[in-house]
Amino acid sequence: MAKEAKKDPQELTVEQKLKALFQLQTMLSKIDEIKTLRGELPLEVQDLEDEIAGLSTRIDRIKAEVAELKSAIATKKVEIETSKASIAKYKEQQENVRNNREYDFLSKEIEFQTLEMELCDKRIKEFAAQEQEKSAEAAKSTEALDERQKDLDVKKNELDEIISETKQEEEKLRDKAKELETKIEPRLLQSFKRIRKNSRNGLGIVYVQRDACGGCFNKIPPQRQLDIRSRKKIIVCEYCGRIMIDPELAGVTIEHKEEVKEKPTRRKKTAVPLPFKVRQHVF
Repeated sequence: MAKEAKKDPQELTVEQKLKALFQLQTMLSKIDEIKTLRGELPLEVQDLEDEIAGLSTRIDRIKAEVAELKSAIATKKVEIETSKASIAKYKEQQENVRNNREYDFLSKEIEFQTLEMELCDKRIKEFAAQEQEKSAEAAKSTEALDERQKDLDVKKNELDEIISETKQEEEKLRDKAKELETKIEPRLLQSFKRIRKNSRNGLGIVYVQRDACGGCFNKIPPQRQLDIRSRKKIIVCEYCGRIMIDPELAGVTIEHKEEVKEKPTRRKKTAVPLPFKVRQHVF
């Protein structure tokens, strides 16, 4: 026998559409439960990865600054050696000067080079202090990076363990959900997804519970309940906008509480007043 051709979603009855929507909602709710089982772990892992990336960038920047400071210190040391060589040369020239003018000029050059050496020494001390401070900061950041990396490894292991346990089940549910989506009218499916996205608990379709909406728990008028049970058109809750479905169609059994009958109260016996004796008056 040939397989029956799939019906066009638009040709389905309202009852079939509601049933398909509720089945889809059930599967999506199970997927949400799996995500809840994972809890905040994915977000925590993401935050730790971002923090580690930030710390790594910071450490690299500090190391670059330390390298620049070391280079600056080396440059200043070279300048000091150059100044020393200049001073030695000028002192040697002072011994062979021919007049006071040349001697004064060389003395000023020696004094200038001496000041240059002092300035270089000062800069070297400043750079050395900055280098020490930056190195300590880099060491502290590296220590924090190691701690965050350990935390990340622990969180990732927990997340991987949960995912490995639930991955197969989640994939099956997603495949079934995709298959169901093909049976639902695109416009109705889009509305359902929008309602589901805007609701806190992720419910886009709910059934009537105790004469109230199963999503927002606002009372539903009796006439509207009759319309829902008739399954002739798609009805939404006028308070929360969720699609309503008859519990029976959803396959849900609603337990009705038995009304407790009040015990009849015994009436107290009241004394019946005796008729007054009419006295006959003799005139």
